[in-house]
Amino acid sequence: MKCTSPLLLSKLQTALDDAKIAVLPAEVHGVLTGLVCGGVPMDGKSWQKPFLELVNDGEPAPEPLMTIVKELYLDVINTLVDPAMSFTPMLADEDDPLQDRLEAFINWVQSFLTGLAIMQPALDKASGDVKELIQDLTDFTQVELEVEENEENEEGFAALVEHARIAAWECLREFRGLDEEAAPKTLH
Repeated sequence: MKCTSPLLLSKLQTALDDAKIAVLPAEVHGVLTGLVCGGVPMDGKSWQKPFLELVNDGEPAPEPLMTIVKELYLDVINTLVDPAMSFTPMLADEDDPLQDRLEAFINWVQSFLTGLAIMQPALDKASGDVKELIQDLTDFTQVELEVEENEENEEGFAALVEHARIAAWECLREFRGLDEEAAPKTLH
């Protein structure tokens, strides 16, 4: 299932609401992406403890929510290692106003950086390129939310999202020691 689908967004939001967990789907996806890119062991369970610490103060979450989050976790891994680079941040629906999508993007970036920092507390030791990408993402969280709906702003937003995609992939490569030429495998 494509992680940006309106159906998955709706399912995840409903499960979060039912669990009375006050985070947005973009934040859930950002945290998961940060954990994966930061090097959380891909044993199918190691992601759960840091995830719950970040989104639910370390408390367990109801099974229906965790089932959806596990599906999303697997999607994050599979799309990040996809040779076609199909990974994209989970944001608001593309038909939503630009301001809503920008706000979701900022929430995603902040959550990604938090998940990444949990797994990589010494981010200052990263390569120069990765440190620059992380600084770019940090700068993106300071963008103005009041934006006009026009083609120029849509193009700018698309460029921000593309930059975040590349940053996630580069962090994955660096912190997991992946070779650019390595053939990615799908996790089941």
